[in-house]
Amino acid sequence: MQRLRLTRRFSTALAATAALAVVFAGPATAGPATDSGTVDWADATQKLRAAAAGNPAAELAVDQLAASGRMPAANQVALPAQPFQIPANSDIGRGDGPGVYGSGIALGIDGFRFGFFGGPGTIAPNQAGAKLEVLWINLSNGRSGTEVLYEHNDVPVDTTIRTRALDTGGGLIVAAVYGSLWHRWSVPVSDANPDGFQYQKGTISQPSFGAVYN
Repeated sequence: MQRLRLTRRFSTALAATAALAVVFAGPATAGPATDSGTVDWADATQKLRAAAAGNPAAELAVDQLAASGRMPAANQVALPAQPFQIPANSDIGRGDGPGVYGSGIALGIDGFRFGFFGGPGTIAPNQAGAKLEVLWINLSNGRSGTEVLYEHNDVPVDTTIRTRALDTGGGLIVAAVYGSLWHRWSVPVSDANPDGFQYQKGTISQPSFGAVYN
């Protein structure tokens, strides 16, 4: 099984951020030039929980996050192309059992998008039977929503799966990525693996959470 370390995958994801400009053939959206400080994550989590009201899957995801004990009192806000400050855990981890799985990421290419990278192998092009989502709220203007992460190009440079471009407005956004995701890696062709790939679905047990400026 192909097992890639989270740090290696993040380095690849950063490289892919620039390469995706070619894939998308769209204009880049610039982030703020300077660091704008910290965010009160306890307060941000409460607001995210309010935004989840009426969506059982999103409510459960935020409740899992709040119960994790991994929320610091405050932390630096990220810029697009930086991973979320808290990575996700899942039932398969990076392919060797439950544990750290991957991270959400905000991308400022061809509009503002949320993405995710991590897990074993690569992201499978067919996500039937899996559903990865992001719950977000813009603390600066009150906009919020949930989105499915579904855009992925089956090429080596694309290490993320992403939402459509979102009109979140500018400001401070907090978000949590939750759900499930199919992965695959190369194996010898056989009756069990006629296409030369083995597949595994990861189900997130603790969401990836982040605060980012758009």
